[in-house]
Amino acid sequence: MQTHKIAVIGGDGIGPEVISQGMRALKEAARLDGSFAFDFTEYPWGCEYYLKTGRMMPADGMDQLSRHEAVYLGAVGAPGVPDHISLWDLLLKIRKGFDQYINLRPIKLLQGAPCPLKDVDRRAIDMIVVRENSEGEYAGAGDWLFRGQENEVVLQTGVFSRKGCQRTIRYAFELARSLGKSVSNITKSNALNYSMVYWDQIFAEVAQDYPDVPTHAYLVDAASMFFVKDPGRFQVVVASNLFGDILTDLGAAISGGMGLAAGANLNPERKYPSMFEPIHGSAPDIAGKGLANPLASIWSASQMLEFLGHPQWAQKLLDAIEQTLIAGDCLTPDMGGSANAAQVTDAVLSYLAQ
Repeated sequence: MQTHKIAVIGGDGIGPEVISQGMRALKEAARLDGSFAFDFTEYPWGCEYYLKTGRMMPADGMDQLSRHEAVYLGAVGAPGVPDHISLWDLLLKIRKGFDQYINLRPIKLLQGAPCPLKDVDRRAIDMIVVRENSEGEYAGAGDWLFRGQENEVVLQTGVFSRKGCQRTIRYAFELARSLGKSVSNITKSNALNYSMVYWDQIFAEVAQDYPDVPTHAYLVDAASMFFVKDPGRFQVVVASNLFGDILTDLGAAISGGMGLAAGANLNPERKYPSMFEPIHGSAPDIAGKGLANPLASIWSASQMLEFLGHPQWAQKLLDAIEQTLIAGDCLTPDMGGSANAAQVTDAVLSYLAQ
């Protein structure tokens, strides 16, 4: 039997609540299949750990995580800990340290999921966003000059390497080719006259290797408008770190909300662990009240199953989420129901077993 070693970081707020439900889904898929299993190791890292130790994770934390195939993350962030500390010292540390250069975000409006767009055809909202996840605007490069003086200046430098751009864009083309889809390139090259002009150049170079894949190009402001007015024009979308980050949250808003938003941080070569997470926040205001929606964490578990080589169970789990939404009788308050996280997961698992 194949056993997958998974590191689990519940994190803060509702993170541990929803990730425990995702673990239930993974265990049930493995039980129903019978040919694979999961070995979970839980790590109590996050803001509470920081407040006790002064660190978001121990000094050898990355070494501990490296012994696993994947990391399953709940949520990070809590009152009393600055966001830049919780982000850079845990989430981004893992992404960068394990070269998880692809952030993969499915934006798909499942049957039964709410949508704020009027008269939208559900089938029109079905895209995958490939976001560069290791450099760009989030490279952490810059300077703070003349601090506290009248001539104070702050520099935030975007870093766009040929390797970083090329491998992300090529991943998007490979994905589009495998799915028989088009690729939409999102930039702002009319205003960002170095970074985005360079990105467009690399996109054009890589596109020459994929003459069978249709391509489209949009400025990010226009793309934002079309995400709302005409989402059906997008199939596979590729964007830089910042633009991908913003567009995927807009995508979440039109495809059921943050309670259904899942994300994968991939090291495609599998040299290092990849990381899977619901992308909603830690929501400390509802933590411990039984109100947390587990569907995003279960969807991210589906992404993990796909990456680990179990695509049939990934699809079955996604289908079970959709059946739960269609039934509509066991949902959390954010989706108009009165169920708690465990009850929603019970419903999903009952459909999974059918």
